[in-house]
Amino acid sequence: MALKSFIDVHPDSHFPIQNLPYGAFKTQPSTELPRLAVAIGDYALDLSEIAKAGLFNGPLLTGSDCFLQPTLNKFLAMGRPAWKEARKTLQKLLSSTEPTLRDDTVLRQKALLPTSKVEMVLPMEIGDYTDFFSSMHHAKNCGTIFVGPETPIPPNWFHLPIAYHGRASSIVISGTDIIRPRGQGRPTGNSPPYFGPSLKLDFELEMAAVVGPGNELGKAIDVNEAADHIFGVVLMNDWSARDVQAWEYVPLGPFLGKSFGTTISPWIVTLDALEPFACNAPKQDPSPPPYLAEKISKNYDIALEVQIKPSGQKDSSVVTRSNLKNLYWTLTQQLAHHTINGCNLRPGDLLGTGTISGPEPDSLGCLLELTWNGQKPLSLNGTARKFLEDGDEVIFTGCCKGSGYNVGFGTCRGKVAPPRD
Repeated sequence: MALKSFIDVHPDSHFPIQNLPYGAFKTQPSTELPRLAVAIGDYALDLSEIAKAGLFNGPLLTGSDCFLQPTLNKFLAMGRPAWKEARKTLQKLLSSTEPTLRDDTVLRQKALLPTSKVEMVLPMEIGDYTDFFSSMHHAKNCGTIFVGPETPIPPNWFHLPIAYHGRASSIVISGTDIIRPRGQGRPTGNSPPYFGPSLKLDFELEMAAVVGPGNELGKAIDVNEAADHIFGVVLMNDWSARDVQAWEYVPLGPFLGKSFGTTISPWIVTLDALEPFACNAPKQDPSPPPYLAEKISKNYDIALEVQIKPSGQKDSSVVTRSNLKNLYWTLTQQLAHHTINGCNLRPGDLLGTGTISGPEPDSLGCLLELTWNGQKPLSLNGTARKFLEDGDEVIFTGCCKGSGYNVGFGTCRGKVAPPRD
């Protein structure tokens, strides 16, 4: 019989008992320290109340204060056995046949809070953030735009997951406005470089892996053990100022064109919840080097969608439908490659996938591709867009469609605010 919760969960909800993603919240408009939670239907289950009631009573979590912390980092560091124990405990407590929480009116009122009444915050302390470049379709399109169709993808791309070190301090939670950045742009003719607000502000449809246990400095993580170092996945919008990026990226890569803001969804969906939606990763040709050769190479079938709500309009328009399964380099290959030189990852680190584009015209993961660098404007309910304008809101959703239930991420949204004086 399918697992069912005593909480009424709508069939279309992203957060059934089969999901239970982790997040952190404050009660509005409180200034208290954040508390940890899992999402169930339209509720956030306060894990601090469950812990104080002594209901995490398995061998690994009994007596632990990991759910009394303001971030998930301590829990992330405990590793997959503790994550599985917590998931098993929570699914039992929330099941329709278990009376412990269901029939305890006082605990239920303290522990189950409507998500509409809480303020979601960053669920972990992010020490480091790395952004990869793992979609072949995106790499090919970008190369064609900037280099030409003859050799759009550099030869090294097929041998290693390319990445750059991002800025962890500017990662924000869904719903936070993104202030249009200023910077330099490529000069025209004999004029000096442009300086001012970015004229080519873009979204990037990405997902990101949240690191659990890290590794010692100097000791690499085996690609076939890398999944044990990934707690879960979030939606991510890695906003880009394309004009700033195009002028600055030679020779060291992205800097001010990327570091002004990155938005993530508030709920981390665990790999355990995603496992029923695992699928074969694309065949890699040429075969990767031995340290990236996986015994089982898999992606996850996560349907992704991007909507843009233009400034001053009531309705949004769908501009992209893509899927995580389009990634060429897998999450586990990205993590293993990151450590092959001995780089030490830490709990709470974030590893972005890079823009996730598919092969179809409506599956492209950014405006750079969708408008072909502004040459082919999009029509959003009659409103033309080459790149984002002030007041535009970008909304990402991601969901796995199951047999009788969904496993989703909710939304990742952000609105463009004018540049500051």
